[in-house]
Amino acid sequence: MKGIFIGTGTSQGIPVIACNCEVCKSKNSKDFRFRTSFFVKSEKTSIVIDTGPDFRMQMLNNKIVKLDGVVFTHEHKDHVAGLDDIRAYNYIQKKDMDVFASEQVQVALHREFPYVFDENKYPGVPRVKLHLIGDEDFSIGDIHLTPINVSHYIMPVKGYRIGSLSYITDAKEISPSEMDKMRGSEILILNALRKSEHISHFSLAQALEIIKEINPKKAYLTHISHLMGLHDEVSKELPSNVEIAYDGLEIEFSS
Repeated sequence: MKGIFIGTGTSQGIPVIACNCEVCKSKNSKDFRFRTSFFVKSEKTSIVIDTGPDFRMQMLNNKIVKLDGVVFTHEHKDHVAGLDDIRAYNYIQKKDMDVFASEQVQVALHREFPYVFDENKYPGVPRVKLHLIGDEDFSIGDIHLTPINVSHYIMPVKGYRIGSLSYITDAKEISPSEMDKMRGSEILILNALRKSEHISHFSLAQALEIIKEINPKKAYLTHISHLMGLHDEVSKELPSNVEIAYDGLEIEFSS
């Protein structure tokens, strides 16, 4: 399977327009990040994890013309706000979009996008088919997912094990039983907001501790604030099996 980091950034921190730090002034494209999202493609199926505010540009930039499903991690705006833009895939594929979300996320989607779920739909609105995610494994086409429950301060968030890859974003705590679902992963993708402590996200040091325990062949850091520092400088500080992910990075992993 192939994965593409179509977004590795976050809304946390000072808005770029008001910031004069070295990261926001950087000419390195790896220091420019859309909101966090991950695209997965198998031989038959294409899915995306989260549709943030940058979703439309992310899909255009990566020339993603086929999308079979959307999977949500949680209901924060930087992960759901782009749902409206699935309407282009409705038009191209001539069918409703399968959307997989927990009960709490589905409540938020109904609240944030009432016109999508209205009985008398306005012509051209996004068409979705909601599927409830619990703790049980589920499949979208030939892509099999195992939910991993993590805590984002007091908010429940879903991570996912997909074959040899585990994907975790917006986590601050992971229980031992949920950590067990990640063991044996060849690739671990994990949030690391910045170097200093944060109330609802792993810091760099905390993320590295999780990576050390799971011991994957390769780990990638995502959901990165500009407060982390320059991509090239921070990369020099990391263990040999850890990289900072960047927008557009493509990886291969086994199903």
